[in-house]
Amino acid sequence: MAAAEAGASVAVEATSSAGVVKQALISLSDKTDLAYLGNGLQSLGMNHYVDFLYYSYEYLKEICYRFSIISTGGTASSLEAAGVNVTKVEQITNFPEMLDGRVKTLHPSIHGGILARRDQEHHLKALNEHGIGTFDVVIVNLYPFYNKVTSGVISFEDGIENIDIGGPTLIRAAAKNHKDVLVVVDHEDYPALLEYLQGKQDNRQFRRMLAWKAFQHVASYDSAVSEWLWKQSNKGIDPDHLKRSGVYMLVLSLCCQISSHSWFSVGDVFPPNFTVPLSLKSTLRYGENPHQKAAFYGDKSLSLVNAGGIATAIQHHGKEMSYNNYLDADAAWNCVSEFESPTCVVVKHTNPCGVASPQDILEAYRLAVKGDPVSAFGGIVAFNTTINEDLAKEIREFRSPTDGQTRMFYEVVVAPSYTEKGLEILKGKSKTLRILEAKRSGKGMLSLRQVSGGWLAQESDDLTPEDITSTTVSERAPEDSELSDAKFAWLCAKHVKSNAIVITKDNCMLGMGSGQPNRLESLRIAFRKAGEEAKGAALASDAFFPFGKKNVAY
Repeated sequence: MAAAEAGASVAVEATSSAGVVKQALISLSDKTDLAYLGNGLQSLGMNHYVDFLYYSYEYLKEICYRFSIISTGGTASSLEAAGVNVTKVEQITNFPEMLDGRVKTLHPSIHGGILARRDQEHHLKALNEHGIGTFDVVIVNLYPFYNKVTSGVISFEDGIENIDIGGPTLIRAAAKNHKDVLVVVDHEDYPALLEYLQGKQDNRQFRRMLAWKAFQHVASYDSAVSEWLWKQSNKGIDPDHLKRSGVYMLVLSLCCQISSHSWFSVGDVFPPNFTVPLSLKSTLRYGENPHQKAAFYGDKSLSLVNAGGIATAIQHHGKEMSYNNYLDADAAWNCVSEFESPTCVVVKHTNPCGVASPQDILEAYRLAVKGDPVSAFGGIVAFNTTINEDLAKEIREFRSPTDGQTRMFYEVVVAPSYTEKGLEILKGKSKTLRILEAKRSGKGMLSLRQVSGGWLAQESDDLTPEDITSTTVSERAPEDSELSDAKFAWLCAKHVKSNAIVITKDNCMLGMGSGQPNRLESLRIAFRKAGEEAKGAALASDAFFPFGKKNVAY
């Protein structure tokens, strides 16, 4: 009987107070699913039916609680409009928002309640002395800085005002104390949060995952701010002055001559450190080899907004992209994007094995495949023009020039656009054919390449034949058609792995030699591919022949 009475007294205490009150702080710029979140938190205390006679008071405190929601400005107004009871931050801090909203949550009554460790008695004692309550959940996202500075022309002052201060501080504080505070920065995590709060078991890994995501969110945000400020701060600044000032004394031999249109450098000076914000787009089946795990990340750098390329391509059809598909598709797209006239490029193992630029895109496709039909089979085909009904039919039905019977097979087709009918026809070629729609890659980008223990950085190679002043050193000046072929060969050679030799005629690649340590061996391969058609053709090499012209023979 005594036990029952004791249980009854606990029940009265728990129900009379509607359970333990927990605090959730919500401050959002992106208010997606806010009503769902607020109502979900508010209803948590109503979802527990407990037989109070059979549970201890300590256990009841864990499962019988309700949330008091603390919020700021526009977030509080949106919650109230959704029928959610809200306490405004200034009611907790006893201090109004000030400085045009720059100071809202930067207060001990907020950060003390977030950072206090619940297993440290002196922390709780300090909170009690100052009348500060603890926070159990912090849900924050940041000012839309990235969207603002990439949406068009924005003044420096407006950019500065869109740098969030209070938000990152709240997120970092909650993530640091994730053992006691759940931190959420992504509206897609709201359902998981509510489900977790309804459960009876703590999950350390769930808390750690949210904390990791929070720190990553802030790191990406800071990366965007840093990149934007670097660009803004160095407009019109003399790079020699920067070096004399000692600002870049930590740069270790990372300076090189670079053209003025690069977004990243000032003269020949690179920033002493920078962050590349990567966002996981997909986990791949495997890497370059089946035993290697792999993934594909998108680069969220400000400089790459609307930059185009394979990373932002839309896949309309086919099997999921593989690691090698991405490499080859990128090589094909970069090559075909060099040309203004209708062009088709076929790539195998990142090397172009067929390139053609006649005026007719159908003929371009036929000639590109004919250049090396054996290599083209199973390759990647890229076009710099819209794929219409006629071109799609040609791609679907074209037979290999080797036997005139075997229908050509490709891994990927890439183009800037497709007509509705053209896309429909192309989808009918194969269930696995990957069909990509890509924007032309931008210029003036930073190129990074990993080496053991570090990275090499350089400006993207954007030079074209028109950017170079050439002189004739032979006894006879080239005719216009010959000069056109030479320029075409030069552009093709740019995308062939060194040692690179390309032979072209009539804007069509006839033979290519690549990847040989001996340049003469690449030359022999290219001539063997070109055969008799090499007569009267143009030849391009990506570097000089080291042994004199008498040794240039095949």
